[in-house]
Amino acid sequence: MASKNILIVDDDPAVNLVLRQMVESLGHKVDTAPDGEAALEKMNPGTDLVMLDCVMPGMDGFTTAKEIRKREGGGDVPILMVTGHSQDQDWNRALEAGVNDFIEKPVTLAHLKIRTESLLKVKEAQDVLKAKSAELEEEVRRRTRHLEEASAKLARAEGRAAQMAMDTVHCLALTAEFRDVHTGGHIHRIGAYCAILAQAIGLDEEDVKTAYLSTTLHDVGKICIPDSVLMKPDRLDESETAIMRKHCVIGGRILSGFDSPILQAGKEVALYHHEKWNGHGYPEGLSGEAIPLFARICAVADVFDALTNVRPYKEAFSNIKAYGILTAESGVSFDPKIIDAFFQNLEEIEAVQKRYRQTNHVHAFV
Repeated sequence: MASKNILIVDDDPAVNLVLRQMVESLGHKVDTAPDGEAALEKMNPGTDLVMLDCVMPGMDGFTTAKEIRKREGGGDVPILMVTGHSQDQDWNRALEAGVNDFIEKPVTLAHLKIRTESLLKVKEAQDVLKAKSAELEEEVRRRTRHLEEASAKLARAEGRAAQMAMDTVHCLALTAEFRDVHTGGHIHRIGAYCAILAQAIGLDEEDVKTAYLSTTLHDVGKICIPDSVLMKPDRLDESETAIMRKHCVIGGRILSGFDSPILQAGKEVALYHHEKWNGHGYPEGLSGEAIPLFARICAVADVFDALTNVRPYKEAFSNIKAYGILTAESGVSFDPKIIDAFFQNLEEIEAVQKRYRQTNHVHAFV
């Protein structure tokens, strides 16, 4: 066994000397203390074992053992009590104080070697475990730092990707709107109205965000509608109406084949936002909850915005008149639940309407 650091505590100088000579003959380094107070002063992280007399003036061996155990790192230091007493009462007191083992006076070298080696091997194993534990803790801290750094980088990358996705959605929506000089600010109002309605019917934060972004794409198919139809300063005839209605299917095709949840939702909105609750809409004549939820939300927002803003074929209606039309169409064109949410949040709806008043494209998007 490698040399260890042993502290011998005994108030009898002769005993200290004898014990010192015996321990040094076993190859260990020795320090001595005449009493408990001096022993506590000499204790340090390098102490491997304490040989402690039971009876000493002032602080006896039991009290000294208790104080050693209170100190930082003192719980791991083996204590071998050297005693001339063999009463069970003293042994019980020693165990309660934290003593690991006993050796009775007079001490023999053979007996001392057996007891000290046993305790020192346990201490050595504990030290190895503590060192390994410290290494593992440091490795965990190091890997945790690396993981946190990697997570932060990923979050930044995801943030950039999310922003790029939002920018892409916004650009797609603007592409359609820029072709129609009569709908300035339309996509801003639609997105904001739909976010309000989505939140009002209890959708979670992620779905509210999806509602906001996907519904701005509802008219993306209009980029393929001829100017003669899209910007006709009058009501459309039957053939022109048929052409205009194709923007739903075109929009669905434009937004097909993407993995993005927002673009997938946008496809449904573009395709189905003109379906009606009673099944009399287009392009597929869906009814009720067969119409995708975001499309149902968009339908209410889109019609309200169309009613309250100027179009080539009509003047802007007042909010009061628009409210009457929406009420009459609840359960006919629109999901009654969404109409209820609309009227329960009129203050927010009107605030958005005021913020994005119809204007020309230059003022709406710079």
